[in-house]
This record gives sequence, C-alpha cells and structure tokens, in this order.
Amino acid sequence: MGDFSEFTFSTRQFLKSYPWRRINPIPWVQLNKDLSECRLALISSAGFVSPNLDPFDHSIKGGDVSFREIPSSINVNQLTDYHKSKSYDHGGLRQDPKVAFPIDRVRELAASGRIGSVNHRHLSFMGVISAPGRLIKRTAPEAVKLLIHDGVDIAILIPV
Repeated sequence: MGDFSEFTFSTRQFLKSYPWRRINPIPWVQLNKDLSECRLALISSAGFVSPNLDPFDHSIKGGDVSFREIPSSINVNQLTDYHKSKSYDHGGLRQDPKVAFPIDRVRELAASGRIGSVNHRHLSFMGVISAPGRLIKRTAPEAVKLLIHDGVDIAILIPV
C-alpha cells in the first residue's frame, strides 16, 4: 500500500476535497449455510475486460458505470486492464492480474470442497466512478439480479 504523499499534488487535492459518500446502514446478509454448499462469484473493480468485449469508456463524465461479464473458464492472462486511474502503478496488475481477479484460487477452493461451486460468470466494474448515482440506482441492481439468477450465495468484491 502506498503513502498519501506519493500521489501528485492535484490528486492529493482532489482526494481531500472529494465529497465521499457514507453508506448507512452497511448492506450485509447473514450467510445461512455452510461454505461447502455455497456458489461463489468474483466482482472486481479493476476494469478488466475479456477478449472480444468493448473496453470501458473513459470519456463518460463521472465514470463508466457499466460492467463486463467474465467467464469462469477465463485464463486471467487474457484479461485486459482498462482501469482509468492514473493514481496507482498499473504495472503489478498487468504483471499478475490474479491480484485483482483470483479465479485460480477460487477454483482451488471448489476443488478442495471448501466452497460448493464457482459461478459460471463473474463481474468486472471500472473502479473510478466519481459520480456513483447511476451505478447505485441502475447498474448495481442489474448485476445483483444476474447473480441471484445464477444462484450465487457469496460475491467477493476485489477493490482496486
């Protein structure tokens, strides 16, 4: 994890003045079954895109609130990082995309019986959403409907 002083002056000023939202109460659902019976999906905010899908649109004011589906069978080295932020070094993410999309570890958990199964699709969002209203009102409910339809019990968010 970096230090605040490592950001550019303009980024530090932006972070200090940004009107951060507080979510209260924090959404939480008690898990009522054993992990070995649960279906798991990953949700990454790394802006990953699978081959043959359109990249995230960096020209949208407030951020691209759409998401991309990533098939469970993906080789993570096929994912392309379209994350908009210039506030962190993308080198590590590009060198090892598993840090933001650990599908190999999830497959191991399913193979060992620690979790019941791996969902057939996972979701990738753009992490830089400075105007999250559209995400909260439209896109997030759409994503939740997909995961509910798939019978997902656990969704793990990997923030970037």
